[in-house]
Amino acid sequence: MRGKMPKTGNEGKVAKRLLKDLFKGYKKELILVFILLIFTSISNVTGSLFTPRIINEVITPCIPSEKNPIPLVFSDVSGKLIQLIITMGTFYIIGIISSLLYTRIMAKVTQHFLNDMREKTFAHMQTLPIKYFDRRTHGDIMSIYTNDIDAIRQLVGSSIPNLIHSAMIIIGLIAIMFSYSIWLSLVVFLGVILMIITTKYVGGNSGKYFVKQQRTLGQLEGYVEEMMHGAKVVKVFCHEEESKKAFDELNEQLRKDVTKANSFGNILGPIMGNIGNIMYVLLAVLGTILYLTEAPNLSITGIGLLGIGNAVAFLQMSKQFTQNVNSASMQINSIVMGLAGAGRVYALLDEESEFDEGYVTLVNAKYDDEGNLVETKERTGIWAWKHPHKAEGTITYQLLQGDIRMFDVDFGYYPEKIVLHDVTLYAEPGQKVAFVGATGAGKTTITNLINRFYDIADGKIRYDGININKIKKPDLRRSLGIVLQDTNLFTGTVRDNIRYGKLNATDEEIIEAAHIANAYDFIMRLPDGFDTMLESDGANLSQGQRQLISIARAAVANAPVMILDEATSSIDTRTERLVQKGTDQLMHGRTVFVIAHRLSTVQNSDVIMVLDHGRIIERGSHEDLIAKGGQYYSLYTGAFELE
Repeated sequence: MRGKMPKTGNEGKVAKRLLKDLFKGYKKELILVFILLIFTSISNVTGSLFTPRIINEVITPCIPSEKNPIPLVFSDVSGKLIQLIITMGTFYIIGIISSLLYTRIMAKVTQHFLNDMREKTFAHMQTLPIKYFDRRTHGDIMSIYTNDIDAIRQLVGSSIPNLIHSAMIIIGLIAIMFSYSIWLSLVVFLGVILMIITTKYVGGNSGKYFVKQQRTLGQLEGYVEEMMHGAKVVKVFCHEEESKKAFDELNEQLRKDVTKANSFGNILGPIMGNIGNIMYVLLAVLGTILYLTEAPNLSITGIGLLGIGNAVAFLQMSKQFTQNVNSASMQINSIVMGLAGAGRVYALLDEESEFDEGYVTLVNAKYDDEGNLVETKERTGIWAWKHPHKAEGTITYQLLQGDIRMFDVDFGYYPEKIVLHDVTLYAEPGQKVAFVGATGAGKTTITNLINRFYDIADGKIRYDGININKIKKPDLRRSLGIVLQDTNLFTGTVRDNIRYGKLNATDEEIIEAAHIANAYDFIMRLPDGFDTMLESDGANLSQGQRQLISIARAAVANAPVMILDEATSSIDTRTERLVQKGTDQLMHGRTVFVIAHRLSTVQNSDVIMVLDHGRIIERGSHEDLIAKGGQYYSLYTGAFELE
């Protein structure tokens, strides 16, 4: 299942939300930018007003005509010309400075806004339930942080300011042109209507395909991420050609979407340009007719004639008008792409966070001099849960034993498909409980329910008599050490990776955890020992060594309940014996759940539970199950093999 995509036609809501977030954090800066944009636009528009003045006040008086038989000499008008040039230059300098300032401010605002958005998105992603990541490719999620955020950068940092700037100039030019000539302005007005119709049609189609482009790009990146992660599998099974074929299909779909989006987007500029050229020719012809026939222009300032200066200025303004309309229309591609990217970001932000209705707190505790449990900020290895006595106004602590019980539990990853049926089990403090069964029988699912990665559909799970729904999820999970089948090591030193299980662990605790996991010897043989850098998920280590570090990470957490999910599945027999010794030490005094395909690793379990299609069909010790001669006996003797 792919991530949610914004629906075409929902861009208005996305734009409103984006602008609201912008103003919420950077209101003062944006108001200043808006003021600077006004100055910049006035500067550009005002420049057009000096053309008719230079023609009418400087050039025309120097040209002999019937109305002006004795022309002025240049020296008579030179002062006026210098005055106009200085005034015009002042306006342009103000425009340049304003443009420089608003560009720098917007650059800073954009980067701060994107930084805030990335932090907000990543922080929210940490609150999402596991099922969100199960149903989406990691590459598609990564695309939100790269392609979609970059599209927002282009939208906020460039497209919106340029659009506002062009719109201000257009409004200013329209007002001036109507003051010069209504007839010529009507030609411009008709051209504007044609441009709007064209923009609406072309922009609407390009927007639809730009949204598809962002979605397909996310899918392509998701596929590439999967192929990179599974490169060895692809090589082992000679699946290169099939992989390339699947990639080519996604790549071809991306090409089609990008081509269609840009086909509509790129033709908008030439169309606008040609409409502007046609409008320019019509204005030149009509302006010439009005000038030669001395027809009234019906300007908004009164009935008068179109002078040569105004005619030239009008043509100049029409060209400037067309350029700004064209510039505004060219922003549509970036705006639509940015809104599509923002829609995907907001879709992630709108995902519901993992619900936590828990109110019972599990704490690290210690014994005081009188033998009472008291809360401590340091991890002591003693876990307790605290409960207030409102009547007495006191808080008491009760030692966490690690008693786990499930009663008539039903569960399905999807409501319509139940995978666990009437599961009832108990694990007393200090017991080692093993789950055996075929792939898909429900072994890992049970442990996922204990730490509430998923919530049950029916039944109850109790931890020391407390319904786990009442325990705060972070507290619950911190009290459950876990070693997963798939190891995950992070970029950093060996010491950092072990400390991941307990962020305030001392070096002595890390070394002790390494000894417990029997990882100390191989760590000391590494180039820099505990300070050896690990990258690419510990690619410079063997699979067994990576698993040993993962076990050491669980050991340093010192939790009262431990879950070992196929912890020795990737370890050779010799290393398995070392790990077995380590886990025996790790399990001392703790409740332990073990999932394993190798029956040799579960023989010493207090209770072995055999699962089949989400049901517990046998339970008992190794000796009891062998004596029963059931499915476990068949598995142990080889009469039946796990799938």
